[in-house]
Order: sequence, then structure tokens, then C-alpha cells
Amino acid sequence: MIDPVQELKKHTSGVVPLPAAIPGNTPIYQTASDVGHRALWVVFAIMLISSLAFYIMAFRVPVQKRLFHILTAFITTFATLSYYAMAVGDGVGKNKITIKHQQKHFPDTYDVIYREVYWARYVDWSLTTPLLLLDLCFLAGLNGASILVAIVADIIMILTGLFAAFTVDESPKWGWYAMACIAYLVVIYQLALNGRQVAQQKDSKTATFFAAIGGFTLVLWTIYPIIWGVADGSRNINVDNEIIAYAVLDILAKPVFGFWLLFTHDNMSSSNSIDGFWAHGLGKEGTLRIGDDDEGA
Repeated sequence: MIDPVQELKKHTSGVVPLPAAIPGNTPIYQTASDVGHRALWVVFAIMLISSLAFYIMAFRVPVQKRLFHILTAFITTFATLSYYAMAVGDGVGKNKITIKHQQKHFPDTYDVIYREVYWARYVDWSLTTPLLLLDLCFLAGLNGASILVAIVADIIMILTGLFAAFTVDESPKWGWYAMACIAYLVVIYQLALNGRQVAQQKDSKTATFFAAIGGFTLVLWTIYPIIWGVADGSRNINVDNEIIAYAVLDILAKPVFGFWLLFTHDNMSSSNSIDGFWAHGLGKEGTLRIGDDDEGA
């Protein structure tokens, strides 16, 4: 007599069981929690208070000596606007990432991830990092050509980072990231090599101060791409940790940098004064005159 149960086992013994869970059914949303939002508001307040302090410090010195004060105040002002935009949810978008899972006996499945990308941060960096570079370049006394190269490389670094953050495919993403790192090397070259050489031609206090604050800035700026790599790049840390990491770096790179720069520079006897257009505007010799030479025609 044929046992139906045994026959069924024979015919089904080679069939691979269905997986208990099939990935890709539900999208994954990687967003900030209350912890991240509170961190954004805290940094907004710090940037706002620092901006007010820098403007007050600027008005306490003659206009001829306000260059560093104005640049530094603008840095934290733009950061204030950026963090306000991120805190209220206006400076954030979502990047859709699709991860493919290859199955041996079944059709491929996909995980869909929507991760928050704070594009306002990149707008902030595209404005504030050139101003930071101007602070350092003017302190060292770099020439105009070197300053232009450093600023253009810096803007390329920020824009390629933004493109990478919103790129869906992995290969192009890391291609943009590599371009950003190359641009950053150009910035390092201008500051660490050219800037240091020029600063050493000044008095010893200026050279020592530039080496200290320039090295401090480059160390911080080197940490930024590392955070990007483990956050937007590989998504190994959540959005809250990303926000907190960038918040700490931004506080050090902007308000702390600014107070250190202004207090030290104001106490240096060699601090330069800028007259001419910066202090007095366009004089008669700087205006355009049309037709003055017609009398001799």
C-alpha cells in the first residue's frame, strides 16, 4: 500500500523553503528624532549669541580694524540661518537609496531607504568656509592668486559633497566624494604650505598664531569628510549622531575659532589697519568721469 505522506516527502524534499521574511516590503526611513532636533536648536542659539557678540566686538574697534570682525560675524550669521532652517524642517530633503538583495532560488528583492539629507548645511558651508579661508589667508598675508585658488577649491569641495549626498547609486556617490577630497587637498596645500611660508615672513607672534589656528582648522576640517563617510556615505551612524557630530564640529570651527581669532588678533600690536575704500568709501579719485578729456580734443 502506498503511503501518501511518504510520497509527498519524496517529491518535496528538494524544494527550498520560503524565507521567513522577504526584504524590501516596507521602506526604511532614517530620520532625526527629538534628540537631533533639540541639538539643532541648541546650535542655532549658540550661533545667534556668537553673532551678536562678534558684531558688538566689531563696533568697539575703529572701522579700519574691523575686517576680521566682519568676516567672522558673517560666518556665524550664515550658520545661524542654516541651523534655524534645519531646526524648523525647511532645510532638509530625503535621498532615496535602493539596495539590491540577490537570491539564489528566488527573484531579487530590494530594500528602499529614505535618509534625511540636510541640504541647508551645504548652503551654509558654501558661504562660511570661504569666509573662514579669507580670515586665515588675510592673517597669513597670502597673495590674491593663492586666495582665489583656495576659495574655488573649497567651493568645489562643498558642491561635490552635496552631489554625493543626493546621489542614488553607490559608485557615482564615492566618485563625487573622491573629487571633494582632491579639492580639499588643494585647500590644505594653500594653507599649510603657502600660507605657512608667507606667515613666517611676518613677526614671530603672527607666525606662531597662524600655525596654531590654521592647524586647529585643518584638523577640524579633516574630521568632516570622515563623518560624511560614515553618515551620508555608508549610513553606519543614524541621523541623530550625524547631527550631533556636525554640531560639535561647527561650534568648534565657527564660534570657538572666531573668539580665538578676534581676541588674539585684537591683542597683537602688529594687527593691520585698512584705510582707503574699506574705511572711507570712494573718493574723488575713485569715481568714474566721462567727458573730462573732451576739452583737449
